[in-house]
Amino acid sequence: MGEAKRRKQTGTPSSRKAGNRGLIIGIAAVVAIAVVAGLYFLTSAPEPTSDALPVAAPDAQPFPAQLDQYGVSVGDENAPVVVREFADYQCPACGRFSEASQRLKQEYVETGKVRFVYFDLPLQQHQNAMPAALAARCAGDQDAYWQMHDRLYGSQTEWSGSNDPVATFTRYAGDLGLNERRFQNCMESELHREDVEQSRQAATQLRVMGTPTVYVDNIQLTRPGWGQLSAVVERELNKQAD
Repeated sequence: MGEAKRRKQTGTPSSRKAGNRGLIIGIAAVVAIAVVAGLYFLTSAPEPTSDALPVAAPDAQPFPAQLDQYGVSVGDENAPVVVREFADYQCPACGRFSEASQRLKQEYVETGKVRFVYFDLPLQQHQNAMPAALAARCAGDQDAYWQMHDRLYGSQTEWSGSNDPVATFTRYAGDLGLNERRFQNCMESELHREDVEQSRQAATQLRVMGTPTVYVDNIQLTRPGWGQLSAVVERELNKQAD
């Protein structure tokens, strides 16, 4: 009986098929390890003394604090460190960074160590970025700016491709306990469009083009995420304490 016929009758796999299967499993394992390592690299916090952390250029000027009036601020006005983010609600990378900004608010803003300023920078290629920015500010009229801010990022995939984002955002407003009619009137009249445009102009003045762009005082993060953000904040806080 030939080898091929015997394998067919006994069900014994060929060595070539077994080898291919092992190769595929090996490649999958390598890819999985690389993904885990990449996530660790992006999210793990370097030591605040690490030379790999970004620093301000030798001739860098302080961040022009007068521009903060065009963003939305939370935290102690006299906090020793200020973190500023220029972002687009429809930007996927901004959605990922929102987890870091929420943690920043919990661990540093609420304890008075950091003030956080969020600047709207809706990009032209994102059709619902402007309505989302308006939604956050309309919610702010009812003292719910940050609740809507977090909801928009948390539900980003739901509304990003919507043909009627106002209806979706009005539903979010109702979920937050806001007056829906007041919120919808604010949205339909684009009451805060000028505010968003002024925020965008502040970004243009600073030559900020991409999102998210994050500054810790006058130091621009090179890898926005909790790891680098928290390490730079800690380093700058330690400098203030010295």
